[in-house]
Amino acid sequence: MRMWAQSHLCQKPQRSSSVLAAAFALIFLILGSQSASALPAFARKYGLRCSACHESWPALNNFGLKFRDNGYQLMNDRDSPIWQNPGYWPVTFRITPIWHRLSSLNQVDTYTAGIAGPTGSTAGRITSSGFDLSGLDFHTGGTLEKNISFYVLPSSDPTGAFHFESVNARIDNIGGSPWLNVRFGRFELNNLLSEKRTLWLTGNGGIYQTYHFIPVGDGNIFGQMGDNQLGMEYLGHSVDDRTRVSASLLSSSDGNVNLSTGANSYSGFFTFDQGFDTGKLGTQRIGAYAFVGEAATYYKTDSSGGTGAVPIPGSGIGNKSFSRVGFYGQFYLGPHFDLNVVTQHGEDNAWFGQGYGNAIASDGNGGATATCSSPANGPNCPPNNTPGTTLPAGSRSPIWNGYTFEARYVYSPQLIFKAVYEAERMQQQATPGTLSSLGNINNYSIGYRYNPFMTSRAGFAYFGEFNLFHQTGTGPVNAAGNTTNVNTSELMFGMDFDF
Repeated sequence: MRMWAQSHLCQKPQRSSSVLAAAFALIFLILGSQSASALPAFARKYGLRCSACHESWPALNNFGLKFRDNGYQLMNDRDSPIWQNPGYWPVTFRITPIWHRLSSLNQVDTYTAGIAGPTGSTAGRITSSGFDLSGLDFHTGGTLEKNISFYVLPSSDPTGAFHFESVNARIDNIGGSPWLNVRFGRFELNNLLSEKRTLWLTGNGGIYQTYHFIPVGDGNIFGQMGDNQLGMEYLGHSVDDRTRVSASLLSSSDGNVNLSTGANSYSGFFTFDQGFDTGKLGTQRIGAYAFVGEAATYYKTDSSGGTGAVPIPGSGIGNKSFSRVGFYGQFYLGPHFDLNVVTQHGEDNAWFGQGYGNAIASDGNGGATATCSSPANGPNCPPNNTPGTTLPAGSRSPIWNGYTFEARYVYSPQLIFKAVYEAERMQQQATPGTLSSLGNINNYSIGYRYNPFMTSRAGFAYFGEFNLFHQTGTGPVNAAGNTTNVNTSELMFGMDFDF
């Protein structure tokens, strides 16, 4: 779950208040030194500290990965609920109060005369700062019986609007084999570098750009690896969890419920990874993934409401293909340093490249907020591929390559330093003659996280992070008629706690 990825501050601060807020934020840094799934409830059940499963809460270590792969079980007599204290209830809540400062270059000024020319021209940098909150999570999960487990996560945005981030049940060790495990519902894909257990919270740093990249003008929302998806998953692994495979059959809906997009289109997500014990260096892991499928570009429409032809949810047809394939690695270079690497080669059908695809305005949390009219009435409402529609001459499939590098230095179980660099590069634009670098992304994040304690009852952390984000050619048009780049920065400090 991305707690902060959808939030923005809009007002310009006064210089004096900005200085005071920055000074207060520095107190966090001197004293002490996140969207995820970390349950002290599991530690309470087994009498373990959180550090048994977490490299730094909430990121998993290899033991935690094996615990999750076994269906939240240690494979001993305490797995079944009948051995639990009757007062035990596997529920954890989590929320994160923060202070942050947002700065955006090349914004459109629609109200101040004389700064950058007429209304609609570039106004330069806009900076906002203040105190805020993340969303609220209620995690609950565990075993219903030995080898039958569940996980449910009702989650809200900062305003208190709830949705179901995760709802799934799984059956493990079918026939006594660790190679036969099945999960059903809404769940995170089997990404080795988990976005739901990320150590990052800023708007652009709190998601992995490689998991969510969509070319400029592309209408395919369905292939976003970072979003929880609806479907069923097969997962198999060796007894020591060194070898892992998975295959998922998913609705091509990006996790949206009520068959709001194409009701008859499906995607598959496949992974394989292998771990190698390298002695003092730790367990190294490499693997590959493929996310392939098809999704609708044409929605039947209803004109009875008097507002024009409106696509009917669930009526999507005219399926076109897409793919995301790549490699990943998790490398431990001694007891303190590790590096996670993810690559991606993505390709969408030419129809998606020209803006056809999603006919539902998404709220960014796996829900639909509005049905788009046709023709498109907003940036999240692409055109509808009605009968007789033809693509512009020369249209072709957009192709791109993505790279994510995340480094962590675990100074101690309590203190971790972290850094991320991401690069998304267009290889082929959907329309010939388009700027070859249009939509390219560079994303940088650095930060720290300090846990004064991690117990079976609760978790608490001070954290700080800084993000720089650059995207080519997606800013507003300036007074000279040229499209500008998007350049943003965000500084964030806060306290992260769960119980």
